[in-house]
Amino acid sequence: MATQGLATVMTVKLGSLGWSKSNYSSGGGAALRLLLLSPAQAQPSCSRGAVAGRWSAAASSATSAPVDSSSGGVAGGGEMMVEWPAAPREQVEAIRSLNGWVAENMLPLLTPVDSAWQPHDYLPRSTAAAAAGGGEANDNDRAFAEELAELRAAAACVPDDVLVCLVGNMVTEEALPTYQSMFNRTDGVGDDTGASAVPWARWIRGWTAEENRHGDLLNRYLYLTGRVDMRQVEITIHHLLSNGMEMLMPKSPYHSLIYASFQERATFISHGHTARLAVKHGDRTLSKICGVVAADERRHEAAYTRASAELFDVDPDGMVRALAYVMLGKVTMPGLLMSDGLGGGGDSLFARFSAVAQRAGVYTASDYGDMVEHFVRRWRVADLGAGLSGEGRRAQEYVCGLAPKIRRMEELAHRRAARGEPGLARFSWIFNRAVVVG
Repeated sequence: MATQGLATVMTVKLGSLGWSKSNYSSGGGAALRLLLLSPAQAQPSCSRGAVAGRWSAAASSATSAPVDSSSGGVAGGGEMMVEWPAAPREQVEAIRSLNGWVAENMLPLLTPVDSAWQPHDYLPRSTAAAAAGGGEANDNDRAFAEELAELRAAAACVPDDVLVCLVGNMVTEEALPTYQSMFNRTDGVGDDTGASAVPWARWIRGWTAEENRHGDLLNRYLYLTGRVDMRQVEITIHHLLSNGMEMLMPKSPYHSLIYASFQERATFISHGHTARLAVKHGDRTLSKICGVVAADERRHEAAYTRASAELFDVDPDGMVRALAYVMLGKVTMPGLLMSDGLGGGGDSLFARFSAVAQRAGVYTASDYGDMVEHFVRRWRVADLGAGLSGEGRRAQEYVCGLAPKIRRMEELAHRRAARGEPGLARFSWIFNRAVVVG
């Protein structure tokens, strides 16, 4: 049975963080799980359908709890049918006020299609591409076969733990339709017509188009290596798309932008670390692939981070409270609901994948602490003063003190892990071979 790694979750009491969740959800005193690689595993003190916190005007907490929209209160599967309230009008007005800023500052971060890289640029050339320089068909076939042989020879040196991390990252990238849907249900940001000329809508489509290349490139590379069970990988993608993902406040533009900033930075870090591991093990093709994906993620992170910074200028109280709520609540990472349909002997597939990523150094508890510090500094949270309500000041204090507490908990978790025995986890993605975790 796999044990959850440091990057999966660390649990502490709310009181130890110096922040009360009473303004954001019902049921105090429950354990807060600080989110590392799998923040989605953090469970708030009540179920999603019972969240009763406030969003407040132009702020982070909901004006009302999700309401039961079913006739009998319970769906056929026994789950409550809930309807999340619309974002506060002030939030919607604030995000729409940035449309001109988006056109001037975010849209230029998208690479024009004619000059953008494509997956084919980093993989063995197809016959048609090889034929561009002339030559007979058998010469073209030979060139493709030689490039494929080189790719496979280098990939043969990549260890299984790095392969598992690569597959997990690729599966997450392939669930892109879910992420576009997430943005389109965010009030004030969504593409209402499917081809809207509004800058926010144009950004969502352009961002989606760029992100689409990531899953395509990683998927094709993994297939060409011959080292993974592609059918099991495809089943995992199918499950993840079918299962979807949950968002903390799915209609709030404040929460969505903060979430996107964190997520894009996390993927930039993860792909960047994978690129360095690929070089270490002699696979320069994989290093280039992960490097170009990481570069995209960094551009996208810059866009969402800058947009969030603009909102901090427009509504500092609302944004700092939203940030505190994101840090406190159940923030779902995109891959949380991945499944290969086979079970895992207790831990979820995502928990096992997270534990491998922690041990391999692809994404760690330390990375998460660095990320929290980065955004607190980038958004100048400590400098917020005028315009903060009492709740806003308490949120500010909590967020600014969070990173050192994460560091201390990380140290304790490392000590506990050092006293235990490493475990093994098997992954159907690599033909049920075992990988060390913990």
